[in-house]
Formats: sequence, structure tokens, C-alpha cells
Amino acid sequence: MFWVPFLLLAWALAGITCIRLCLVASHGAGRPGRPRPDAELSIYEAAFLSGGPDRVAALAMIAMARQRRLLLAHTGWATVVDPNGKDDLERSVLGAIGPAGQSPIAPVRHRTAGDEAVRRLAERLTSAGLAVPDTARGGIEAAVRQVQAAALAVVALGALSLLMWPDHEGSMGPLVAWFLLPLILTLGCLAIARFEVHPYTRWASSEGQQLLGMLETDRPDDERGFLTAVAVRGPRAVTDPALRAAFGDGR
Repeated sequence: MFWVPFLLLAWALAGITCIRLCLVASHGAGRPGRPRPDAELSIYEAAFLSGGPDRVAALAMIAMARQRRLLLAHTGWATVVDPNGKDDLERSVLGAIGPAGQSPIAPVRHRTAGDEAVRRLAERLTSAGLAVPDTARGGIEAAVRQVQAAALAVVALGALSLLMWPDHEGSMGPLVAWFLLPLILTLGCLAIARFEVHPYTRWASSEGQQLLGMLETDRPDDERGFLTAVAVRGPRAVTDPALRAAFGDGR
């Protein structure tokens, strides 16, 4: 009966991590805020819900480049043409570029993503129930990783028990069956999380995803349609090879 402590440990790991994942997932799903099911998303809201702060920064830079107020070279540099931003996000881009009026695109994108204007946008979407709070998203991802680690630990403990199984004990069938149960529990929990919890690990909540699904992204000839496509799919939606190269897509 040397394997009983290993089995108890396997059950403890499986049970604790699965229960924690269920609790964290229910807590994250239970904070919907005040959703706006009939509201129309702005392009910046759509960008945040699709790709987070980095997508918002990229969209702002591309929108300014389309209006010839910012030059995005295929070499990966941004040059200011018009130093007057039309909104907080554009002013964040200009501030990230700096007084020299020229800077590599990657650090500008990074600084803009962390600016106060993007944080305010995130807070508005979270309060409206359209974006997932950072704490909920991070907690669920951590809980899923713990269940994955528990599943590996169950396999390791079962394999160790099999290696230490004495010949005089007879068949290993009961031992394998006992260790299969916590393994099935962890794998089943992960499978459920894949289909039920996974949407809450994205930037958009279920309500936000519904609004994203209503956006028209198949009108590249229309400026609004083009920017909406960039908001949803990112710089890869850009058809201009030079502009795609500026963001590292196409080089």
C-alpha cells in the first residue's frame, strides 16, 4: 500500500486546482457590469476588444498615416507630419514619438499602449461589461495552468507508483484505475474550460464579442470599413505592402 500516499496527493492536487478554476471562472463570469447590447462600437473600442492596448496603438498610428498626418516608413520609423492630434489617442502617439518628431515604430506603439488614454478606454469598456477585467483574465489563465500542472503531476505520481510496484502484489489494474480517476478529473476540467472559460480569457467579454460579430469588416474601399478591419484583424488587414512592412508584416 506504499502507493496510497501518492494517490492521495494526486487526488488533492486534482481536486484543489479544479475547484479553484471553477471558482475563479464563476467569479470572472459573474462581473458583467452594465452591458450595452444595442450600442455601436467605435473603431478604437473594437480594436481594444479584439487585440487589447497594442491593437489600439497600431490602429491610431495607421489612421494617422492614412490621413497623411504621420509617415510610417517601411524601414520601421514613424515621422510626424502634423503635430496636432485630433483626440487623446492621437496625442498619445505624438507624445510617444517625442519632440524630435521621429522614432522607431515599435517603442512608439509600446508607449502608446501603456498611456493613460488607452487605460481610460479600457476602464470604460470594463465598466460597460464589454471587456474582461485584468484581474479576472489573469486569474483564469493562472488557474488553467495550475490544472495543467496537476494533470502532469498525476501522471508522474502514477508512473512512479507503477515503477515501485512489487511483483508479489499481482495485477497493476486497480492501481492504474485509481490514478486514472484524478487524471480524468483534471483533463475533463480543462476540456470544459476550453469551451466555457476560454472566451473570458480574451479581451472581450461575451457581450463584447457579440458586438464585435456585428461589425462589417468586408468593405476595404470604405475608410470606416478599412479601419474597422484593421481594428478587428490588426495590421495584417492592411493591403499597402509598405505600410504592412512598417509594422513588420511583410518583411
